[in-house]
Order: sequence, then C-alpha cells, then structure tokens
Amino acid sequence: MGTKQEIMEMEEKLRMAELGPDPKFFASVLSDDALIDGQKVKQKIVAAHQPGKGPKFTKVIMSDYDIVDHGNAAVVVCQGVYEGPEWSGTIRFMRTWLKKEDGWKIISGSTLVNPLS
Repeated sequence: MGTKQEIMEMEEKLRMAELGPDPKFFASVLSDDALIDGQKVKQKIVAAHQPGKGPKFTKVIMSDYDIVDHGNAAVVVCQGVYEGPEWSGTIRFMRTWLKKEDGWKIISGSTLVNPLS
C-alpha cells in the first residue's frame, strides 16, 4: 500500500473519530509534541473529544484532499463540513503526518474556521 492510500485511511479514521467522538483515537494519532496552529494542544484536543450528553457532530464530510507524499511523511490539505447541535461550519485543514515506529502520527497542523450562518 502506498503512502497516499495509507494517509487516506488515516484521514477516514480521523473523520470517524470526530463523529464518535473517540478521544482514544486522538490520543494515539497526535504526536505528544504536535503543533496545531502553533501550539502544543494534544491534551486539549483529546479532552474536547470526550463523549458527552450527545454527539459533538452529527455530520462530518471531508473533501478537496491534496496529499503530498514525502516518503515517511505526508502533507494533507483538505476541507471539512461539520454539523452538530452546538456548532456547524467549514474548516480548512493542513496536517503533516509522519510515519513513526508505532504508525502514522500527526506532528503539525493548521486550521481555518468558517462558521455557517
């Protein structure tokens, strides 16, 4: 299996973890020193994906993937449309995945959020 296919599988797992929500997935896939929007926020992201009274999101649709393969690393740019009881909007993502001994990890990322009116 090639890098792009592996990354698309990881991206689909990430989408499903958003719908879960599945904090264990985020804890396992985010590198401990990952920089998201310039900050080390792994624990905050894991905490934000804890199951609550209901689903965080009822729909997550990802599109517009552009994956640049760098061998043991890949850069992904994509867009997600999120719908939920507390927030709905569109987020543009850029993520850097690095293949480590224990699998693919997100080591950096950035987001651009556009709430739906």
